[in-house]
Amino acid sequence: MANKIMSHPIGRIFSMIISILLIGLLAACGGMNDHTSLSPVKREITIMAPLHFPNPPSEDLVDEIERLTGTELKIEWVPDGIYTDKMNTALTTNSLKSATFVKYTDYILVKNAIRSGVFWEIGPYLNDYPNLRQLNWEILNQAAVDGKIYGLYTERQSSRQGVILRKDWLDRLGLAEPSTIEELYEVFRAFTYDDPDGNGIQDTFGLTDRNDLIFGAFKTISSYFGTPNNWVIQDGELIAEFETEAYVETMKFMQKLYKEGLINQDFAVTSKQVQRDHFIRGSAGVYIGSMLDAQRLAEETMKVNPEARLTIVNRIAGPYGFKIWSIPNYNGLYLFSKKAIADEEQLRDVLHFFDRSMDADVSNLMRYGFEGRHHVKEDGMVYLPQESYSLRASEVNQLHMLMIADLSNPNLLPVKNSEPLNELAQQLSEDNDQFLIADPTVSLDSATYDERGAELYKIITDATFNYILGHLDDSGFQAEVERWRINGGNRIKQEYMESYRSQRDRG
Repeated sequence: MANKIMSHPIGRIFSMIISILLIGLLAACGGMNDHTSLSPVKREITIMAPLHFPNPPSEDLVDEIERLTGTELKIEWVPDGIYTDKMNTALTTNSLKSATFVKYTDYILVKNAIRSGVFWEIGPYLNDYPNLRQLNWEILNQAAVDGKIYGLYTERQSSRQGVILRKDWLDRLGLAEPSTIEELYEVFRAFTYDDPDGNGIQDTFGLTDRNDLIFGAFKTISSYFGTPNNWVIQDGELIAEFETEAYVETMKFMQKLYKEGLINQDFAVTSKQVQRDHFIRGSAGVYIGSMLDAQRLAEETMKVNPEARLTIVNRIAGPYGFKIWSIPNYNGLYLFSKKAIADEEQLRDVLHFFDRSMDADVSNLMRYGFEGRHHVKEDGMVYLPQESYSLRASEVNQLHMLMIADLSNPNLLPVKNSEPLNELAQQLSEDNDQFLIADPTVSLDSATYDERGAELYKIITDATFNYILGHLDDSGFQAEVERWRINGGNRIKQEYMESYRSQRDRG
């Protein structure tokens, strides 16, 4: 019957019309923007990323990202406290994901692997993608290895470091916000011995800290004392931060806090989660670290004590005025494994996902969640209701780790309002830009540092903790510094200075 219909003149005309329409539809699909994801075949992409929250993001948000990007995402969320170990294990066992996040502080661990061909060089591909070609080339080059680009960066301000305090404790004790090292010490002391919670029991201490000399309290406090940021070039010589008097003064200050009970006595073995718990439960009243932690700390602290109030301080004057350490404008990179990504076609699929993630629909979904559930739109801006803060924290904020170049992405909608402490933290982070301490070796090369820097730095971290705990005196610490020099530190200095002179001579 069908053949008879198609053999009829009208049938043949109908068949021709259908064919023309199909050809037109296919041509239209072929001419669509490259970002359109209509293909029924989803590209599988595996990702390993740190998790800074108790639980992964909402599954329906991930499902929507998959739908919009035409991908099947298999994300391994690793708790931040064990992320470095997990990433390093994946590196040494060659079990990396298609895209693996590497923290800025861990980048040294992967540079030799980059040079040995473990990861794809992506620089030559970036101009093929409308969003990736707009990335900041200055930041890309900061993270380049031997002049080649391997990673897509997650963006951050130069320094978000500051002091988060219990404002209600300050008020109860009649204390002003500290603005000098001496005043900060007095807050530590009063929060320990002057009954700041008013319960008549000596059950609090001043500072909660953890086993991290960089992102814990130590490096920020050392900035206040005027310690260089890792290195300083002085009179034509490269000097490590721990070779300076300011570093030693910081250790003495921390030792004083430890001996007087103004800091948690197990800080040298305390995880970030336990550090936070001390603050949330009301055992401690000062947390030194990223000021952007303040809003979440406030929400969780108020669940325990609805009367609790927090504030943030970024300007603590020391012997050289206001100082704060900084990092380049990225806090990590996504690197792309050659074992997990077999060929250039698969690499382009992965790069397509990250490029697509910067488009307005996907980036705003990652940043703010679902409209109506996590936020509302007003006058072309995003309004974040206070009552949905906890929902955003438990379902959305984890996805921020997947966002590349988010601070400068023009496709992200501006926020009409912001949680008060988040807004204050952003303002103070911008204020930090006025007195940053830069690391002069960021753009320099040292093969010894790349190969053995982490191993050698452990000599110094162990010695620093042991000094603070009273297990080493000045001469004992200096002996460990000399051990660092002999075992490779002097070689690192020499190589960095050769790189410095070479850059200077090139102009």
